[in-house]
Amino acid sequence: MTLWHGRFGGTPSSELLAYTQSLSFDKRLAHDDVTCSKAHVKGLGVAKIITEEEVQLLLATLEEVETELGSGEFRFEYSDEDIHTAIERRVTELAGDPGAKLHTGRSRNDQVATDLRLFAKRELASVCARILDFQRLLFGLAESAEDVYLPGYTHLQKAQPVLLSHYFLAHGWALARDFDRLVETITRLDVSPLGAGALGGSSLPLDPDFVSRELGFARRFDNSLDAVSDRDFVAEALFDLALLGVHLSRIGEELVLWSTEEFGYLRLDDAYSTGSSMLPQKKNPDIAELARGKSGRVIGSLTGFLTTLKGLPLSYNRDLQEDKEPLFDSLDQISLGISSLSGLLSSSGFDFSKMRRAADSPYLCAIDLAEWLVAKGVPFRKAHAIIGGLVRDSLERHVDLGELVEAHPQLGSEAAELLMPGVSVERRQTLGGSGIEAVKVQLDSFHALVSREEDVLESLVQR
Repeated sequence: MTLWHGRFGGTPSSELLAYTQSLSFDKRLAHDDVTCSKAHVKGLGVAKIITEEEVQLLLATLEEVETELGSGEFRFEYSDEDIHTAIERRVTELAGDPGAKLHTGRSRNDQVATDLRLFAKRELASVCARILDFQRLLFGLAESAEDVYLPGYTHLQKAQPVLLSHYFLAHGWALARDFDRLVETITRLDVSPLGAGALGGSSLPLDPDFVSRELGFARRFDNSLDAVSDRDFVAEALFDLALLGVHLSRIGEELVLWSTEEFGYLRLDDAYSTGSSMLPQKKNPDIAELARGKSGRVIGSLTGFLTTLKGLPLSYNRDLQEDKEPLFDSLDQISLGISSLSGLLSSSGFDFSKMRRAADSPYLCAIDLAEWLVAKGVPFRKAHAIIGGLVRDSLERHVDLGELVEAHPQLGSEAAELLMPGVSVERRQTLGGSGIEAVKVQLDSFHALVSREEDVLESLVQR
């Protein structure tokens, strides 16, 4: 029996039930639906719509249903369109006529919007916790890297030597922005829609502020039409997760490159790599590759859902049923991606000597030569041309760049010393740059950032 059978003289077709059902995925909201229902029952009691005895009976029954759901004893029926229908049916089976009062003054429209906000608050905070763990890992790797350096790249061409710690921290700062965005999204979605009804509220003396406090929301809705139709928070969450996925993809791409024989910066651990079904010698960075691939999947969820929203009039429309699967899947893929990449990074071995050798090419110090001339009073554009000409000459005539620098009348032996291994990194001094002292300052700043995020996360969990 459906929740709306009274209006209809016949039974719904099997095609309608199969096409419109959402139980196959929204059963994931079971805990939140029970939580929402408990608050609603208490609100009905406060409003004197049901008796105190009925309140206690319904609360106890909801506890029993939640236990059944958790243990796997709960039996779903074919007519259960969604998790809301299933829970209400079971409550009525157990509690009798008082169970039929569970949905008084409530619509599935405000019910599901409340469930999904409860779910999103918790699960997005969980992603924040995973980000924080990943940042701690990157900080630890940065600390342990000390004075190790490797080539920094632009256009995937070697550009300048940079400290490995600087590299790790660069990803850490990007993740910090992801953390901030998720926190802001959680703050904005922390609004209770319960009490909005189907779209216009209720004639019953319900108190939306009461149930909002019961559910731990920061405040209640302001407009019932908006409350039941608003899925901005889902779109925002999907954007946050998509951009986080892009950052994970970038890390994955670098790990793929670093693990190749051509780069050789990283050695994969057996537990976080795969082999080939045909080629016995292979060890593949599948986790890093999937971090790239799954980012496209999460971006697709965002664009698909925005397309769903773009043509909807107020207020609730069944199209909004399509909010859950992209959100659930994006949360799953991103959460697994962070954990898997963390495991890959923490278990990998790094070839520091190979990194240094790759960055010891004198050509990577060309900018240091140009800036040395600038310090002597040569205009930068002229200095750039002088050093560019020496590089071209060295490459075309196969002459050591150091010899050409030493023989140049405006450079000489003092400038040639800038080409020695490690000198370029030691000379960097701008704050935020890849100099040794600057990175020490950055490590302190990043450590302070992580501490602040820990406090923020604790406050999120307590909401």
